[in-house]
Amino acid sequence: MSLLAFAVAALVLAITPGPGIAYVVARTVAGGRSEGLASCLGTAIGGLLHVLAAALGLSLLIAQSALTFAVLKYLGAAYLVYLGIRLLMRKEAAFAVKAVRSQGARRALLEGIVVEALNVKTALFFLAFLPQFVAPADPLVPQLVLLGSVCVALNTLVDVIAVFTAARLLRSGPARAVRARLMTRASGFTMLGLGAWLALARREG
Repeated sequence: MSLLAFAVAALVLAITPGPGIAYVVARTVAGGRSEGLASCLGTAIGGLLHVLAAALGLSLLIAQSALTFAVLKYLGAAYLVYLGIRLLMRKEAAFAVKAVRSQGARRALLEGIVVEALNVKTALFFLAFLPQFVAPADPLVPQLVLLGSVCVALNTLVDVIAVFTAARLLRSGPARAVRARLMTRASGFTMLGLGAWLALARREG
């Protein structure tokens, strides 16, 4: 059940319209498909850096005590609920794609790495999300790296799809806004439900 919950949450996170998709689409508009794909690779590398940092940091924290692990999971569940509320309260402006200048594929790659590596929200998400689905009795680092890598892979896949369909995604009009709004609302409710389910499941256990 935990793996199913992880798969649902990771997929929902990946397909939710947000800054990552907007960034790679903007890069595609500015410099074409090659620049957009380079930015996808850059954000993927930056995401993997977060995964490694989270795996090493969380393994040390969880190894301290069972109490630390329990507290971390409760805080993580609360953070998922918070993310759900933020998604439900998101304004229309959040769906806008900002214009950027073409800088070449290499610059897009490097900038993608830096942008994602310095993204505090990504770090917080991995710290809150990954511990929910690990087995404390088993080696932690391999579990955390595997789960985190799956998240990054899904995010990157969605980003690549966004690059190849950038022209369609950028079409203005009510239809695009409605689709993005509905997807975000569904994502928000899913995150709320997941956070609540995780917390309640631990109380029953």
